[in-house]
Amino acid sequence: MSSGTQPLGPMRILLTNTQLAHRTGSELYVVELALALRARGHDPVVYSAALGELARELAAGGVAVTDTLEALAEPPDLIHGHHHTGTLAALLHFQGVPGLFVCHGYEPWEEAPLLFPRLLRWVAVDLPTRERLTAAGVPAERLETILNFVDLDRFQPRPPLPPRPRRALVFSNNAHEGTHLPAVRAACAAAGIEMDVAGIASGRVADRPERLLPAYDLVFAKARAAIEALAVGAAVVLCDAAGCGPMVASSNLDRLRPLNFGFRALDQPLSVPALADQIARYDPSDAKRVSDNLRQVAGLDRAVARYLDLYRRILDEHRTTASAATDTAAEGRAAAAYLRWLDPYLKERERALIDRAALWQRVHALEEERDRLKSQAAATVGPQADSIS
Repeated sequence: MSSGTQPLGPMRILLTNTQLAHRTGSELYVVELALALRARGHDPVVYSAALGELARELAAGGVAVTDTLEALAEPPDLIHGHHHTGTLAALLHFQGVPGLFVCHGYEPWEEAPLLFPRLLRWVAVDLPTRERLTAAGVPAERLETILNFVDLDRFQPRPPLPPRPRRALVFSNNAHEGTHLPAVRAACAAAGIEMDVAGIASGRVADRPERLLPAYDLVFAKARAAIEALAVGAAVVLCDAAGCGPMVASSNLDRLRPLNFGFRALDQPLSVPALADQIARYDPSDAKRVSDNLRQVAGLDRAVARYLDLYRRILDEHRTTASAATDTAAEGRAAAAYLRWLDPYLKERERALIDRAALWQRVHALEEERDRLKSQAAATVGPQADSIS
């Protein structure tokens, strides 16, 4: 805990996320964080406009989940925001409640930084998102970096790796026959390695990756998937639809982790030779060193401790400074600026919906034409067959 920060009792934290339906990065991040906060005696509540399987898992774990802010009779102590639309909705609904904003992506539209007077801190999960927040105008003194984490209790170390890899897993929500799967399959086949795939696009969703990953010696993944595979002790080649990166090694771990093992680490075009070169770097002893080192610094408990300290510093500042008084004029200007920023995207969406409707009309017309031609062909073939017989 930072000096000067006063300890507080249990906190009611409202977390926001665009959706809680699929096993993707920020959704799983929110689920793990909310459950960890509850396990530590706090009162997390999660708000998302789109609820699904993950929302049901949270509810089963004792965490309140809602898709409407009006359902929350008791205001939170703090808003922990992910994604600008839900975060701003929560800030406007709960007047006077301070918050923080977490940016999970350098490029996605939904990860665009939100600027608002009652957001007292912003959190980057890696170097690229820190750059995005800085470029958006977030003051350096209010910007924190909390690198992505893994639940070490769930992702336990596997038995020692074999001298050469026997089984490989492509662990990616983007992996299918139209992306990087064929190249990885060819590289593994050339090395005599059996390959499987797990992820949304392949239709093989890994509901419990902590049970799946220990069965594989070599994993092709990036970002969160790579962190989980490293935590269990697999050798990991950074790879996804966007390209190929290196085998994670003790010599490059300190460089790759601040990049979240993500898109900036995929510095080579996707090709069978590039993948084969990384497979050849398989080293069971070094993979063990990488896993041990990662487990020392990337655990969920460390990240939760950072967030709890940050919550307390925000609440302490909010209670003891002038920021506790809501500046309605400043908040109105911030909301107006947001709507001006949002307007072109709404217009673009409207045009896209019109184009989609026109395309569907064309599809239906072509289907009707196909059916007419099939009927015409059948009527023509029938008499010809009768005459032949």
